[in-house]
Amino acid sequence: MNIQEKQQIQQAFQETMDYDELMNCTRCGFCLPSCPTYIETGRNEVHSPRGRIALMKGLVDGVIEPSQEVKDSIDMCLGCRACEPVCPSGVKFGRLLEQARDAIYQHKKQTLPEKLIKGIFFKNIFPYQNRMMGVTGLLSFYQRSGAQKLAQATGVMNLFPESMRSMEKVLPSVPKKSQMKDRPRHLQPLKLEKKKKVAFFSGCLMDTMFMHTNDATVKLLQYAGCEIVVPSLQACCGALHGHSGEMEQAREMAKRNIQAFEEVEVDYIISNAGGCGAFLVEYDHLLKNDSEWSTRAKRFCNKVKDITSILIELDFHKQPLSLDNQIVTYQDSCHLKNGQRTFMEPRQLLESIDGVHYVEMKDAGRCCGSAGIYNIVQSEMSMQILDYKMEQAQNTKAKTIVTANPGCLLQMKLGIEREGRSNEMEAVHIVDLLLQAYENVNVRSNLHDEAATYIRA
Repeated sequence: MNIQEKQQIQQAFQETMDYDELMNCTRCGFCLPSCPTYIETGRNEVHSPRGRIALMKGLVDGVIEPSQEVKDSIDMCLGCRACEPVCPSGVKFGRLLEQARDAIYQHKKQTLPEKLIKGIFFKNIFPYQNRMMGVTGLLSFYQRSGAQKLAQATGVMNLFPESMRSMEKVLPSVPKKSQMKDRPRHLQPLKLEKKKKVAFFSGCLMDTMFMHTNDATVKLLQYAGCEIVVPSLQACCGALHGHSGEMEQAREMAKRNIQAFEEVEVDYIISNAGGCGAFLVEYDHLLKNDSEWSTRAKRFCNKVKDITSILIELDFHKQPLSLDNQIVTYQDSCHLKNGQRTFMEPRQLLESIDGVHYVEMKDAGRCCGSAGIYNIVQSEMSMQILDYKMEQAQNTKAKTIVTANPGCLLQMKLGIEREGRSNEMEAVHIVDLLLQAYENVNVRSNLHDEAATYIRA
């Protein structure tokens, strides 16, 4: 860093950081056992929550200067927020992290990979759903045309890092661009009378690369007795922007979404991605200093609910659900558990399925190492964390690892691929598993009813 950058960053810290929140940290150390980077770096305090808070406070107080070591410490943080539930003082570390990254990245010269990721994807693709469809449509063509098999067979993929080669293998089967367009925006309950009217937050990656999981989510809500509205003007949640120090863009995304969902009168706004949901419920904090939007943001946040929470509320777990006999374990989405404080609901749903023997994974709540784009920009640490996670998953003897977030899903698929266990294990989103479990029983019942009708005739 040059002198001008250091001065600008230090001033930004003094203007941006919530000093009262920094002072809430009593340096007690209860956060240390919950922090993956503290553990994986050999218990290095620089990479612990209280160590990072000490660095932030030191910059604000002028006791230390901005340095590469400070930036490395902030960058290496996963933002998993596992320190928050165990903190006796209730320090909102996730917010402090976002403020620190905002202060650094608005004034630090970016590397080429950072420029590409933020310039191309954050600013020009994620905010625009049509562009998201275009990019993922190209990925679909790559998969369907034979280009993917050719790239793998000819060794072209060997030009890329190992983690990216493995990730390319585990990408979901992406729908065609034509399939992503003109989907229903208003749906009625199936088989049950209406219990709730909800709006569905479809997201950017979830509504393109993981479109089939979004479709499964909507169908589950219909089976649970929901009327569903999918606002067409909604945008990316802004989580990747916010976690990467692009707070102004995150605020713009938040305003677009609040406005889009204000136009529909619903009981809840449903999310099926832990990372998105955790950011949506904090729009009120994101916009707290904006007099025009703060009250509107609070109304929005009060309606946000994860898909697993509403399914439990509507007693979906009491309906007949069945799968082939198998051991299942669950990998917590950090932001679903630590941000939305949704922990028991996914487990209740899994344990309600006939044929499923649920085994709790050791440290199920510890981050898997995905963390947005962390597994790209901090690949070595990400893989180190993933190796530990896979060891715990394999100890359960599970056939199926269930997750509730797209990043976690890809990371666990990557872990299975790296361990050479693709023929023995699979990773699935909880929504896809639940829909299969419901329709296994439902389809059998329909076939039985149709057969009985035929015999009577």
